[in-house]
Amino acid sequence: MLAGIGLMPHGNPVLDPKDEKTLKLANVLKSIGRAFANVDSYVLISPHNARMSDHIGIVMAEHLVSWLGFEGKELPGEWETWRKLAEKIYKEEKDAGMPVVDLNFASLRGEYSRWPLTWGELIPLQFLEKKPLVLMTPSRGIDRETLIKSGEILGKVLEESGKRIALVVSADHGHGHSEKGPYGKVKESEEYDRLIMELINENRLEELPEIPEELVSKALVDSYWQMLIMLGVMRVGEFELKESAYACPTYFGMAGALWIRTKSL
Repeated sequence: MLAGIGLMPHGNPVLDPKDEKTLKLANVLKSIGRAFANVDSYVLISPHNARMSDHIGIVMAEHLVSWLGFEGKELPGEWETWRKLAEKIYKEEKDAGMPVVDLNFASLRGEYSRWPLTWGELIPLQFLEKKPLVLMTPSRGIDRETLIKSGEILGKVLEESGKRIALVVSADHGHGHSEKGPYGKVKESEEYDRLIMELINENRLEELPEIPEELVSKALVDSYWQMLIMLGVMRVGEFELKESAYACPTYFGMAGALWIRTKSL
């Protein structure tokens, strides 16, 4: 069953907080780790792994290996794919007509079936106990309805897995919060981030699909598509928001939120 959901950022500042808001955010991430200590596996959705124009990638490689940190921050380690669950997710999504593709490298199975991890996965994983996981990476070119439907199918698979599984959504938000940042300062980043936190804290996530495309684009985000999948997954039951926090110590906004399953539908 789906035991809980963690929205987790992937910016280096949460690893070594320098201000009060970022410290509060890091503490929420630690709470997510404690809450998920008793699950059997994670499904991790990241925007910074394989990049495809119109598919959702499901990684089948057996060994997931640290490869690419952010701004020189190296986070070594190796994680294992729960291959059986990955194959089940792929089959159910494919049979339902979802635009999924299975991803592997070098060898179909065994020692040389290896896949690289980036900061998009490595930073959330620093707050979680090491467990088998399934890595998914969605395209931004897929329409909203399809991403939500894919999430509904994913949720059904997790419900039927016979194991306790947590969904981890790796997401940073607006990237235009500072003139000193690589994208400059744009007002839409602040507007988008404020709206996302309102939807989270006021239990209004069903309004996610209503966010104007122009706002998503101009806000320079890498969170929206994973959150649409998350919305679909959430429809398997009722979830209670336990904690949330937001910080923007540099040019991009970061949010953390923990939802715990309270009821099946």
